[in-house]
Amino acid sequence: MQQAPINFFEEGQVLLINKPLEWTSFDVVRKIRNTIKIKKVGHAGTLDPLATGLLILCTGKFTKRINEYMAQEKEYTGTITFGATTPTYDLESEPQDLKDYSTITREQLQAIAQQFTGEQLQVPPMHSAIKKDGKRVYELARKGQTIELEPRRIVIKEFEFTAIELPVVHFRVVCSTGTYIRSLANDVGRTAGCGAYLSSLCRTRIGAFTLDQSMTMERALEWVKEMKNEG
Repeated sequence: MQQAPINFFEEGQVLLINKPLEWTSFDVVRKIRNTIKIKKVGHAGTLDPLATGLLILCTGKFTKRINEYMAQEKEYTGTITFGATTPTYDLESEPQDLKDYSTITREQLQAIAQQFTGEQLQVPPMHSAIKKDGKRVYELARKGQTIELEPRRIVIKEFEFTAIELPVVHFRVVCSTGTYIRSLANDVGRTAGCGAYLSSLCRTRIGAFTLDQSMTMERALEWVKEMKNEG
């Protein structure tokens, strides 16, 4: 079988991948890069290890478009668990400060969702990859240091709670780039008065790209190998 031109991926391709649970975004990049065997492979927007869903990978000349994709509107679904907080705002750390959540009502949740819809200032989580004085703040957080982070302007276009099974509440959110869903979950819990943390997250859309257009990691690796071997 004739080899496909090596520049197929160097000329630029966009891969839509459903990131597996517990993989870092860079794990996906590294696996694809090692399979393609070119250096220019990058992703357009980090997903935390405990999140799943749409990850855009760009190869070759298309890596110049990464910032363009990153700037686009994003949609997520997931769950928020009420009645506790965690230092990382998700399940990367253990729940603590347990409180009664039994008085939460559907009407209260609807009001909270409305309160967090629109343009607002959001403080990023301490356990994030943001740099402060040249260091990742999560590295400082792991050493027990508390850093005051500046709030960032974000836009939450749509925010709704889709199912209530207390202490777990399912949600859907459409937001601007730079929005931390972990911070949103923490802020919602503080507003509700009983604390909350992000217990699951799936990115379902980036701009016009949707999760149902994506490939599993296994299928993506198969496709890369097929394209390298096709003549």
